Amino acid sequence: QVQLVESGGGLVQAGGSLRLSCAASGRTFISNYAMGWFRQAPGKEREFVSVITSSGGSTYYADFVKGRFTISRDNAKNTVYLQMNSLEPEDTAVYYCAADRARWAARRDPVDYDYWGQGTQVTVSS
Repeated sequence: QVQLVESGGGLVQAGGSLRLSCAASGRTFISNYAMGWFRQAPGKEREFVSVITSSGGSTYYADFVKGRFTISRDNAKNTVYLQMNSLEPEDTAVYYCAADRARWAARRDPVDYDYWGQGTQVTVSS
């Protein structure tokens, strides 16, 4: 069982930055998984934000990221990060990290992911 815990969310003004963290607890080693970030705004479906393969060699982003977000991982610390810059009110959502056993696939569909964190709220004020 993989347990993931997100942190780093909060309230920020438009144009500001936040850094989200996703830590795996227990005897989980995220080096065995591709790790993704997703978000879900009220009344909307969960959507893909970014993914990083297990070694960190490949990263992919949703088009709306537009170079504003950066995903990274530190397998020694069992943690994945999402650096979010130039935040916009449209980025307001609950952000979730997720683990995918298909460590090289870099998939974008939430249904393909095996484990999820509880989410962290990001609110961007205008």
